[in-house]
Amino acid sequence: MIRPHEEVYGRSLPFGERPALLLVDLMRAYFEPGEELFIGSRACLESASRVLAAARAAAVPVLHTRVSFGADGLDGGLFFRKVAPLRHLVGDGPLGRLMPEVAPAHGELVIVKQYASSFFGTTLASTLHALRVDTVVLAGVSTSGCVRATAVDAIQHGFVPIVVRQAVGDRDAGPHEAGLFDIQAKYGEVWDEPDVVAQLARSMAR
Repeated sequence: MIRPHEEVYGRSLPFGERPALLLVDLMRAYFEPGEELFIGSRACLESASRVLAAARAAAVPVLHTRVSFGADGLDGGLFFRKVAPLRHLVGDGPLGRLMPEVAPAHGELVIVKQYASSFFGTTLASTLHALRVDTVVLAGVSTSGCVRATAVDAIQHGFVPIVVRQAVGDRDAGPHEAGLFDIQAKYGEVWDEPDVVAQLARSMAR
């Protein structure tokens, strides 16, 4: 007998008292029609922009990630070899630039990464610990790739991952929904944008 999913994976984690917003890889490569990584919609970008405005209004720390590889992608190892479109992110070309809707403000850290998780090989965990963050609100792309990998590593580093459903996107609805399902079941929480915005406002009031 297989027990009902809700019975096995029905627990939830609370939104903490010291959140930070992490915007994952909201680069031109994903929003430029015709490019290999194009996800076909700007909806998640628009949602992420609204969440970003709420975080800034609440004085919640904001961090951004983007992907950039050195010459020949050597710092990307097997991941670079496996995912062919990553070749467009060698150096600091236009496809690796963050979208203007979510452009970093003065003082907002931009973390450059080479792998799916925003934590792998970066200073993200130590930065969040230094800020005494307990909850990481996640927006960005792609749901089944870098967002999911970042959520998994967030919980493994002791941070509650809160993924904003409307503010993450993918090339295909199947992997997108599967990623959200997995995160909610095992690795974090999936919240709707209005609930996240309201919670961020409450963070300002504390």
